[in-house]
Amino acid sequence: LGGSVGKAHGAKIHYILRLARETRVPVICLNASGGARIQEGMDNVFGITGMFYQNTLNSGVVPQISAVMGACTGGNAYSSALCDFIVQVKKGAYIFITGPAVIKEVTGEEISFDELGGARAHSAVSGVVHLTADDDRGCLDLIKQLLDFLPQNNQERPVARPCADPVDREVPELTDIVPIKMSKNYDVKQIIRAIADEGDFFEIHKAFARNLIVGFVRLGGQVAGIVANNPKFLGGCLDIDSADKAARFIRTCDAFNIPLVSLVDVPGFLPGIRQEHAGIIRHGAKMLYAWTEATVPKIAVIMRKMYGGAIPAMGVHEIGFDQVYAWPSAEMQMVGAEPAVRILYRREIDGAVDKEAFFAGKVREYQETYLTPYHSSSRSIIDAVIQPKDTRRMIISALRMLENKTEPARAFRKHGNIPL
Repeated sequence: LGGSVGKAHGAKIHYILRLARETRVPVICLNASGGARIQEGMDNVFGITGMFYQNTLNSGVVPQISAVMGACTGGNAYSSALCDFIVQVKKGAYIFITGPAVIKEVTGEEISFDELGGARAHSAVSGVVHLTADDDRGCLDLIKQLLDFLPQNNQERPVARPCADPVDREVPELTDIVPIKMSKNYDVKQIIRAIADEGDFFEIHKAFARNLIVGFVRLGGQVAGIVANNPKFLGGCLDIDSADKAARFIRTCDAFNIPLVSLVDVPGFLPGIRQEHAGIIRHGAKMLYAWTEATVPKIAVIMRKMYGGAIPAMGVHEIGFDQVYAWPSAEMQMVGAEPAVRILYRREIDGAVDKEAFFAGKVREYQETYLTPYHSSSRSIIDAVIQPKDTRRMIISALRMLENKTEPARAFRKHGNIPL
């Protein structure tokens, strides 16, 4: 029957989802289904809708992973969307709510199954899919790797592994990877692999919002989630998609007791009419909400720059971070030196005999006074100025210090109202 979901079929799924929650074990859904069994009429509402209910009750209690290995349409698509991670096979697998035939009937648009709901569409454009695999076997292997970073449930921590990589290993190559000149770009994945145990990095949402990187590493044998700006794309600016990507990952890590490490090199939020009209304020607020809500250990390393509204979005004490470090070359300020000087000394610049020389002098003065990390350190905004080569050692030291972190009880609430 094409794997379609009817009343009896749904009841079996409801049972296993409920049993997973009661026994505190992860859920793996292997999808190849045509959706609701329409010949059962309204009876299939029980089968489909009950899946959503159980997925939602499981959310944040046990990890839920959905594999799209064939058709995953209608209700099955929504059930997958309610899981923590979706893995899709690149060929012969698709996920959508309404198929090409219905779209053509209603809107007149023509599109293929693959263009509408294939792995590329959902891993790079919509952001629905977190991981992609070449075939079914690769899909199952990815699920195994992912489970290795996750605990069984929200009352446990991920299993720590013996670490052959020295925890005090220096990483001198970081100085060569990151250019001093702010306008030059690099790939932050090089930084992540350099500090991770044995260079192992399991990236999530690899093809989506590439200006921000998220994924799992081990540091001293302990699992940690990485959130890192990537100057290779959009100069590392935060935009709508990257804010959604980060907020989702932060909340997932917090739900399953995975510490978070933020690697910062960000000029701010991406400016532009399209971003503003599409709701960058609302989407950016999701990151602020996620960081504040998270109670797991949170550590930030400011590598090169951190400006404006991106300061709380990438991590400081005031948004709930436990430790904040900065490299000696790091710049932190609400605005850069040149726009700040234009605002602060507008009249003096207009009245100066040599406007360019006066402006250049004030820019240099502003940089030396306010953009240095020692200014931020003197105000306890950062905890320490560290050498790049010591980054791995300092992060692991902080993770160990915060291993038994607890937070005082917060004000009672049924739940918060994240700006969705």
